[in-house]
Amino acid sequence: MTESFKAVCLQALNDSVFIYQMMKALRLFRFTFLLAFFFSKLYSQPVFLHNNWQFRQSGKIQWNPAIVPGTVHTDLLTWGMIPDPFFGNNEKDLQWIENEDWEYRTTFSLTMTQLNHSEINLVFEGLDTYAIVTLNGKTILKADNMFRTWKVEVKPYVKPGENELSVLFESASRKGKEMAAILPYTLPGDEKIFTRKVQSQYGWDWGPRFVTCGIWRPVYIEIPENIDIRDIHILQKSISGDTASLEFSTSISSVAKAEVLFTIIDKDNQSTLIKKQVKLEKGSRDYSFQINILSPRLWWPNGMGKPELYHFRVSLSVNNQPLSEYNITTGLRKIELVQDKDSNGRSFYFRVNGVPVFAKGANYIPPDNFLPRVDSSAYRKIINEVCESNMNMLRVWGGGSYENNYFYDCCDQNGILIWQDFMFACAMYPGDKPFLDNVSEEASDNVTRLRNHPCIALWCGNNEIDEGWHNWGWQKQYHYSDSDSARIWNDYLELFQRRLPAILARLDPGSSYWPSSPSIGWGHRESLKSGDAHYWGVWWGMEPFETYEKKVGRFMSEYGFQGFPDLNTFDRFSHPADQYLGSEMLKAHQKHPAGYETIQTYMGREYKIPSAFPDYVYTSQLLQANGIRRAIEAQRRAKPYCMGILYWQLNDCWPVVSWSGRDWYGRWKALQYTVKKAYEPFIVSIYQDSTGIISVHLINDNPQPVKGKLEINLTDFQGKVYWSRSYLNIEVQTVKNTVFFLARNDTEPWLNTIGKNNTVLQARFVSEKGTSYESCYYFAKPSELTLYNDLSYHITGSGPEYTLHLHANKLAKNVWIRIDTTDAVYSDNYFDLMPGQDKGVQIRCNIEPDILKNKLMVRTLALIH
Repeated sequence: MTESFKAVCLQALNDSVFIYQMMKALRLFRFTFLLAFFFSKLYSQPVFLHNNWQFRQSGKIQWNPAIVPGTVHTDLLTWGMIPDPFFGNNEKDLQWIENEDWEYRTTFSLTMTQLNHSEINLVFEGLDTYAIVTLNGKTILKADNMFRTWKVEVKPYVKPGENELSVLFESASRKGKEMAAILPYTLPGDEKIFTRKVQSQYGWDWGPRFVTCGIWRPVYIEIPENIDIRDIHILQKSISGDTASLEFSTSISSVAKAEVLFTIIDKDNQSTLIKKQVKLEKGSRDYSFQINILSPRLWWPNGMGKPELYHFRVSLSVNNQPLSEYNITTGLRKIELVQDKDSNGRSFYFRVNGVPVFAKGANYIPPDNFLPRVDSSAYRKIINEVCESNMNMLRVWGGGSYENNYFYDCCDQNGILIWQDFMFACAMYPGDKPFLDNVSEEASDNVTRLRNHPCIALWCGNNEIDEGWHNWGWQKQYHYSDSDSARIWNDYLELFQRRLPAILARLDPGSSYWPSSPSIGWGHRESLKSGDAHYWGVWWGMEPFETYEKKVGRFMSEYGFQGFPDLNTFDRFSHPADQYLGSEMLKAHQKHPAGYETIQTYMGREYKIPSAFPDYVYTSQLLQANGIRRAIEAQRRAKPYCMGILYWQLNDCWPVVSWSGRDWYGRWKALQYTVKKAYEPFIVSIYQDSTGIISVHLINDNPQPVKGKLEINLTDFQGKVYWSRSYLNIEVQTVKNTVFFLARNDTEPWLNTIGKNNTVLQARFVSEKGTSYESCYYFAKPSELTLYNDLSYHITGSGPEYTLHLHANKLAKNVWIRIDTTDAVYSDNYFDLMPGQDKGVQIRCNIEPDILKNKLMVRTLALIH
């Protein structure tokens, strides 16, 4: 071996040692670097940008303070630049706002540590609607959809210290009209259909026209963790009483390849459901994890059981050092939309955890025309009152908005099922690719956001568009050619029959989808035999209330009747001098073109029409309540043929004469008190058909049968009993109602003696547990009854809790309790007291007893006659 060869070998040995040592050092460095890199989660929480905003009308000089989240209308109102939009006739004087462009601006600061992070996002959860966003002089976003979440990577645009952020909102009305002018034909729905924002803000037959703009949901800087759980979808693969099989589809983003420990913990009992090493790829990926929960606690609708919720914590860690954490809540349940063929047509009902549900609820619209004003306490109050009213379902109507997360949280917690419309209503929509792509992103955002909520029972494509196209004469009205009609209808099919179902199949597989509500228009007999029904023969068709008892569909998802709001509500939005029928103020707060005429016509059929405004308000509420009660009872009597009731409507978006049961201030009309009773799990309902046959129906929606006895009495209004009958040892099942028929000769001889205008049939069911359920039936219309004002009362309590004690010596019809100019909560109102009956009504109000006694008013229908 030569010296030179030895030298070469020695050098090679030294090099290998060096390389080994370097590799060892690099491995240690890499491990240390990755630990430091992955654990740098100091700024993972969003930095909200809600302070120091200013706004101005575009082109003006002066900037004014702004509230974010908010709208331009509420900012103008806050700083005294406009009057209250809801007061009097102010609406018409404020239409100029929608035609202007508006600018918003703020500044925010970032540190060098924040700037050194690999990803910095600016997130707008809601921009209303056409918004050009500029950051430090650079345009970074052009938004065009109120319902989307907009996220922009802004690391290239931000700098240390102060950053300038501005948003220019272009007029949605002007933009919509510009797009409408491009189409070679006119689409039903005017300019609003081109703009993805709340459609009812352009005006509806219960709502004002205030076309808003603004940063209406939170805006923040998001600096994600280097390993970050971005989203989790809990797919409920199978649910039984023994086992719930779940799949956690988890979206994880990582800046590099890594191996981490994935853990799911049940936070309710701190049990570990899964702990597994996972190899992450660089970038964003979905990872699926299967778990089984033994003896699961199931989520049930209100009235059927407890709406049990599970709270999970999902985390990633390395060597017991946390990298990312995600908390998620859901309920374990199986919801099915059942549409089986039968001898009558096809069923339409929901089955939860294998049990059929008789849906009882209402249609829900935005609770304020200016949505950012609705806070968590308002949502909580609405849903608490929904539960108090014995409801188990709401329909989030398609002309409004996909609601705030907290709204759905409240529904989850209280067992309120949600029929969720996509936001399309009563119009035909464009079918060009940019519009459809925009809507696809909107749907994807909201399906992803809402899919883990156990309350979601159904996704529905739209409100009344299929019906409108086939029944409202649009083709003739807009002079469509055959090719125009074909194109418009094909655009409809592309959106509602292909795109939306495909998005649901991808993002929320297993959920139910219904393309359009209703499936068939109310003028067709088939609408009552299958699918859901919007029955507007009463009101729009001017048919009598008796029609409700004849035309009952499989699932009644819309029908209604208007009533005036509370007198105290009128005092809030109008001057006393304007409170009379025919005033300009009253016209401004009735948006149906024939609303007052329709109310007057129906009132003349049922009641004596009062001349005094307070009496007219009271009577209109009785009219509304009586009509909807008749409908609800008829639909519940038809169970299981009919399996759902969602009347129009629960709430208001401003103070108005409308179909709602609770007005914009949350004050209950007579309708809401009536619905609360008509939706009780167990009710007694009396019906007389056109031949004079009387039937007494015992209707039980409780999970278990109810046993007891039934007493039926025929009395006059002074309390004398002329005829009675008892039925003992009755067991009322859940699946099918129990019915008792009275022969005509049981009652007719006495009616001829006493007189129909002085007779009431009372039915009272007493359960084995001693609970009493009552109903009464009058043989004449309210206007024909011989009524008496023979009611005594006194009040006890020291405030804020009082009890009003009432005693009726003779029949007291529709007892109306009111505290003048003072808000109060009543346990009951607008009720009947039978002769000799005592009743206590709890009243909650914050006034002293002496003041209460002076302001308290108790009236009956007898004083109107």
